[in-house]
This record gives sequence, structure tokens and C-alpha cells, in this order.
Amino acid sequence: MKYIIVLGDGMADEPLANYGDKTPLQMANTPAIDQLAKMGTCGQLVTVPENMHPGSEIANLSVLGYDVAQVFEGRGTLEAASIGVVLEPGDLALRCNLICVEGEQIRNHSAGHISNEEAHELIDYLNEQLGSEEIVFHKGVSYRNLLVVKGGSKQLDCTPPHDVPGQAFEQHLVKATADEAQNTAEKLNELIARSMELLASHPVNQKRKAAGKDMANSIWPWSPGYKPQMPTLKELFGVEKSAVISAVDLIQGIGVYAGMDVIKVEGATGLYDTNYEGKAEATIQALKDHDLVYLHIEASDEAGHEGDVELKTRTIEYLDQRVVRYLIEETAKMDEPVAIAVLPDHPTPCATTVHTKDPVPFLIYKPGIDGDQVEAYDEFTVRKGSYGLLRGAEFMRALLQQNEEAAS
Repeated sequence: MKYIIVLGDGMADEPLANYGDKTPLQMANTPAIDQLAKMGTCGQLVTVPENMHPGSEIANLSVLGYDVAQVFEGRGTLEAASIGVVLEPGDLALRCNLICVEGEQIRNHSAGHISNEEAHELIDYLNEQLGSEEIVFHKGVSYRNLLVVKGGSKQLDCTPPHDVPGQAFEQHLVKATADEAQNTAEKLNELIARSMELLASHPVNQKRKAAGKDMANSIWPWSPGYKPQMPTLKELFGVEKSAVISAVDLIQGIGVYAGMDVIKVEGATGLYDTNYEGKAEATIQALKDHDLVYLHIEASDEAGHEGDVELKTRTIEYLDQRVVRYLIEETAKMDEPVAIAVLPDHPTPCATTVHTKDPVPFLIYKPGIDGDQVEAYDEFTVRKGSYGLLRGAEFMRALLQQNEEAAS
């Protein structure tokens, strides 16, 4: 049997009072996903350990079956792997957002979803002005970039900017959690201050301001760590060959360390306008010579961060009608049976616009195996599913159970 995991980032939500106490998943028209739920088995999954922050890096590692406490070394390290940055011993890697600050407050975490071209120009400029043998900025995708501090300490308290929109940035500057990290914290805060001075007057931002767009007028480093030591999916679960398809550097970086082939799709943006059809087609092509494909789609998470209920509902419908329906149709034609799982990594409620640790709904459809009593897929119906409440790696073990039994 082969496997597809369809990960709708941030797709889960909470009941919304202004929408009849329904979630976007409940409001969305999702006949294909509901079909899989009827034919398959469902449950809930805890993806974030109680003592950890509900970031996508934590949740996606958990979905893929990793002991997060053992392998996680910061989001920056994963994104470094994705963009080909080789970390040396002692290199501290941090995710480095380009953000919009308005007055004293963080307006948004994405600089208004700045374009790649604009972001790359700003990162090059920051390297010219602030870079050194010790400090290096690396270009990523849109607002998602990388900062490497050679010899830096990771004993830091860094706030993800998407968790604090509308709050004063000074409250969330980098803090040392150990004496040996004080110098690193001061250095990072100085970089933030200098970036504000430099970026506000840059031509890219002046053009954005004139066009009524949010400026990328500050950097925001967070999620520090060193190069992780991660077993591959083959070593963990015996999956011989796997692939990841995502527009997000973080997910691609997880794939690199997990021993997965990273498949990039033209037109994949990480937003609601991503190339859904292209990603679905790439998944089917990848199944020809891979045993497992991890198809990650970011759009619902970004809509949740913006608090846009209608957009989030629409992105879920796009996932259903432009991705899952095609996967069902095409896998049915294959000689080898294909299991399909659908789930989010974490909720991103529109009411709060930040990630939560609540369990996420999941379904697993395996051809030839009877389903349970769930008739449709959402945060509440799956509670009737036969899997009940799983935690962390239990999801991957459930999905790959047939493989494990055959190997034993």
C-alpha cells in the first residue's frame, strides 16, 4: 500500500458566534473529504506537547511521527535546510520575518505578504548594511527569511510575531534565559532596532507606502536553534522512499532532515491563490516512485491568521474540490492501493488569529478496510470515530499499521 497525507495547515477552528456557532470546516462544502470520512476511520490527534508552543514546526514534526522534544532545534534550522544553507557547529539559526510595525505596535507578521522580489531586495540590503562574518541574512520566501549568528547562544525567549499582532513590539523583544545568552539577545535586539532605521526609507518600502501597502519596516528573529539530529522516515517507520510537496520552507526543511525528496511546484505560493491543481498532480506523479507523499497546503492557516472567515472557508473548499477530489479519482485508477489521510497540523482560529494546542480532526481512508460511523468531516463529528484521541506518533503508526505488521 502507498500513502498520501493531505495536511491542511491551520484548517481546524472554533465555533464562531456570528456564523451560527459553526467552524469554517462545518460551513465549507467538502463532498470529497466527507466521502473519505464515510469510507475511512476518524479521530482526534494531539499534535503539540503540553509544554511546547503550538507552532507549525512542532505540529508537523509530530504528525510525521517524531518525538518533538528529542529532535526539535528551532524553526530556523529547518528552513536553513530547505534553502540549502549548511549550518556549521555553533551556528545559531533563527527564522527572520520581515514584519510591519505601525507606531509602536506589530501590525502584522508578514509585511502584508510582501512579494519574493521585494523581500529579496530588502534582505540583500540588510546584508550590505548589517551583515558580517558573524551575522548573515539568507533569502527565503516572501516574509519568511533566515538569520544565522555564528557562535550565538540559543538560550533565548523569542516571541513568534504572528502570535502578537496589535501588541507593542518592545514588550516582545528577545530576552536571554541564561547568562551566557545575554550577548546574543542584545545583538539581536540591536539588529531589530537598526533594521527599523534602515528599512523605513528603502525604495521598496516607499513604493509600498505610496501604493497603500503595509511596509516591511522591521526584521523579527525567532525560534532559535542549532543543526538538529533527526532520524529519517525510513529509519523510524521503514518507509523506503517518501516525498514532501509544500510552498513553505519550514515544511521543505523538515522533509530534508526526514530523508524525503522535496518536490517544488510552480505557482505554489503558500496563500489562497496557490496552484492547488499543480500540487495535486505532482502528488500523483510522485506516487509512481515514492511510497509516501506529504502534501502540505498553507492557505487556511494564513486566512486564519488574518481572521478572514469567508476566505478560510473558501480555502477549505479549494482543498476539497481542487485537490482531494482529484486524488480520490486518480488513486482509484492505480494498480496498488493508496491510503489517504486528511488533517490539519493545529487549529488557527479566526477569532484569535493565533495557533492553539487543541486536538485536530483526522481521517484515514484505506481501500478494503471498513470505515466507522462518521458521516462527515469536521472538528466535532470525528469524536465519534473509532480511533478516539491519539497523540503524536500514534497517528503515523495508525496510518502505516499494515506496513509495520508486514515487517514484523
